[in-house]
Amino acid sequence: MNLNWIKEKVRFDRNEFSGAFGDIGTDLPLILAMILSSQINGASVFIVYGLMQLFTGFTYGIPMAVQPLKAVATIVIAGSIGGDVIFVGGFMIGVIMLVLTISGAIKWLGKIIPISVIRGVQLGLGITLANIALKKYVLPDSEFIQYALVFVALVAGLIFIGNRKYPPAFFILGIGVIYSFVMHFDLTFSLFKEVSIQLPDFQIPNFELAANAIILLALPQIPLSLGNSIFASHQLIKDLFPEKQVGINKITYTYSFMNIFSPLLGGIPVCHGSGGLMGHYNFGGRTGGSVVIYGLFFIILGIFFATGIQNFFYLIPLQILGVILFFESISLISIVFKDKYSKNEIFVVVFVGLAAFTLPYGFLISMILGTLIYYYFKKKKSESKEDVKCV
Repeated sequence: MNLNWIKEKVRFDRNEFSGAFGDIGTDLPLILAMILSSQINGASVFIVYGLMQLFTGFTYGIPMAVQPLKAVATIVIAGSIGGDVIFVGGFMIGVIMLVLTISGAIKWLGKIIPISVIRGVQLGLGITLANIALKKYVLPDSEFIQYALVFVALVAGLIFIGNRKYPPAFFILGIGVIYSFVMHFDLTFSLFKEVSIQLPDFQIPNFELAANAIILLALPQIPLSLGNSIFASHQLIKDLFPEKQVGINKITYTYSFMNIFSPLLGGIPVCHGSGGLMGHYNFGGRTGGSVVIYGLFFIILGIFFATGIQNFFYLIPLQILGVILFFESISLISIVFKDKYSKNEIFVVVFVGLAAFTLPYGFLISMILGTLIYYYFKKKKSESKEDVKCV
C-alpha cells in the first residue's frame, strides 16, 4: 500500500506539534462555555470536534483549521440555548451552505467581492481577536502574579515565534502549566481524578425546530461564515500555500459536510477560519499534521476527561490562552498589509475592518458597503480617465 500521499499531507514533528495549539486560545473557551451553558454532552462535543480536525487535516494537507461557529457560540452562551436547537441549527447551516455552493452563488460572490474587502474582513477579525484576548482573557480579574505570567509568556512568544528549531507553543503552554501546578496544584490535578471512558451519542436532529434554529442561529452566522470561513480562508491559503490551489467550492463543501454530519453524533456547529489557519501556521504548522494532532488532543479529552472538563482552565490558565490568541490576531493583521494598495483600496480595507469590528452584524454590513464603495471608486476612476481622453 502506497502511503506517500499521506506523508506529503501529514507530518508529525516538533513544529507540527507546536502549530497544533496555535488556535487553542480561540477554540477551547468557546467550546467549554457552550457545553456548560447549554448542558450538552461534553464527550460528544469534544470527540466529534476532534474527528472534524482529522477530516480536514487529511483532506487538505495544510493546517486548515476547524473552529466553533462564533456567532452561534455567542448566541448560545448568551441565551443558554438547548442542545436540540444547536444541533438542528448546525445541520441547517450545513444545508444552506451546500445549496449556495451547488447553485453557484458562492463562486459568483467570490468573483464580485474584491480582494480589498476580503483583506478588510481579515483586518476586522484580527482586531476582534485582539480585543477578545485582552478584554476577556488577560485583563479581567487579573492580579499582579497573572500579569507577570502574561509578560513572561509574551516575551517567550516574541523570542521563539518563527523559530523552526524551538517552536513557541512549547514554551508558552509550558509556562502556563508550570504556573498552574505551582499555584493551583489540587485544582489542576482534579482534572485527572475524574477519568472515565465515554463515547458520542448518535441522534437525529429535531427538524420541528428547524425554522426557529434558522432564524436564531443560521441567519446571524452565514454572513460571518462567508466573510471569514470561506473568502478570507481561501485568500489566506493563496497567501501561505499558493502551490496548493485550493478552490473556493472545496472549502464550502467541507464546511457543509462537517455541519451536516456533526449534529448526528452530538457535535457543535463548526467552520473553517482564516484566524485558525493563521494560528496553526504562526506557531509552526505547515501540513495537516498540526490539525490531526489537535484533533487527537480533543478526542482524548472527550473519551477520558469529559466529566471533569470544567477544571481544564486550571491546567491552562485563561491568560495563557489570551497570549496565544493575541499572537494569532497580530499575525492575521500583519498579513493584511503585505499587499500594495492604492489610496482608494487602503480606504476600503480600513473601512471594512473597522466596520466589521464595531457594527452589529458587522461582517455582513462591511462586506456589502465595502464592495459598493470599491466599485464606486472604480467607476469614478474610469470616468476620470474618460474625461482626460476627451480633453
